[in-house]
Amino acid sequence: MLLALVPLFDENMAVTAYSVFSQKDNFFLDPMMLGTRQNDGAAAVDGLELIRTMGIETLSEDKEIFVPITNISIFSDVESVCDAPHDRIVFLMDNTIPPVDMYLNRLKELREKGYKLAIRKLAVSEFEDYREIMKLVDYVFLDNRKIAIDKAKIYFTKLYPNIKLCAGGIDSMEVFESLKASGGYQLYEGNFYRVPVTKGSHEVAPLKVNYIELLNVVNNANFELTKAADVIGRDTALTISLLKMVNRMTVNSGITTIRHAAAMLGQKELRKWINTAVTNEMYADKPSEVTRLSLLRAKFAENLGPIFGMRDKSEELFLMGLFSVLDVILEKPMAEALEMVMVAGEVKDALLSGTGKLAPVMNLMQQYENANWQEVSRLLLLDKKEVAPVNEAYMDSLKWYRDLTYDKEKK
Repeated sequence: MLLALVPLFDENMAVTAYSVFSQKDNFFLDPMMLGTRQNDGAAAVDGLELIRTMGIETLSEDKEIFVPITNISIFSDVESVCDAPHDRIVFLMDNTIPPVDMYLNRLKELREKGYKLAIRKLAVSEFEDYREIMKLVDYVFLDNRKIAIDKAKIYFTKLYPNIKLCAGGIDSMEVFESLKASGGYQLYEGNFYRVPVTKGSHEVAPLKVNYIELLNVVNNANFELTKAADVIGRDTALTISLLKMVNRMTVNSGITTIRHAAAMLGQKELRKWINTAVTNEMYADKPSEVTRLSLLRAKFAENLGPIFGMRDKSEELFLMGLFSVLDVILEKPMAEALEMVMVAGEVKDALLSGTGKLAPVMNLMQQYENANWQEVSRLLLLDKKEVAPVNEAYMDSLKWYRDLTYDKEKK
């Protein structure tokens, strides 16, 4: 099973929901999936099984989860599969579910149980045929790359004023800003929030200069703990965070100075904490999903290390994932961004040119998070990797992120 979460944004670039995308198995390893076995397990609602296994709070603390259903799984006993709050679940269908009585009645049953409904992948020519289903759904996804969604927006706003519209397939901030300016959309989906900067130059904010200096200190092979502590001391938030964390580690004596706290952690753990904490602070003026993406990539890449025979590269893999959106954060091309934080070697090769030992992990990770299952399946076949360990690595990164943010909230 392959499962990934894709964020949905509002016009303020805040994440308001997630969609679950899944694939049952690697069809390159099992071609029968495309033939006689393609309907094996079709009655299962993979997204609900994920929520049951992981817990809805692990996936999303207070947001809706869009769960795809098929013309077969729509008749599953969804309540027995997952007991998550019904109003947090949005069943997402497509045009394989026809607007006939059997399906209309089932959709009405789901609504009566408190679930929400959404539909995607409708061609313009199908809008009229789906009138009865449109009366039941809460959301309609309109793909910016496939239809004239501004015209579709007028159609839905006039005939179904209570439906919320999601503009999908948004590949750049320019397109996002244009759609936002035109109004009428409640959700936005696409890669626009993480599109890398390829040209232009921006001044780095004063506070970020301190963070960059700190990253440069700790990413030297044999940095001095005292020097790192002195740079941390320039930032109140980092100082408090460090002291709280280290004080929780001590039993009989508290930590009162930054240098003492740094010494307690030691070089390896201080480097990892700084790379994570500083990067998080640097992202403060960016959409929260960029921070989440960076941290999930860091842990996912680290988890993939043993699978790719790189258990000894855990630090490099973590840093590669963490800095994979550095160009977005610093608003500079990746080459300039990496020079600023003095990242070199295998991490730089993977991020800048997609080459070197770490590159296969980076490539798989990006394809996975985009739910590009055909390419993921191909890469796993080429590298002779199994699906299950990769999926477990992703699931573990979600749990790790939830624990990380939960601890932060408790502070």
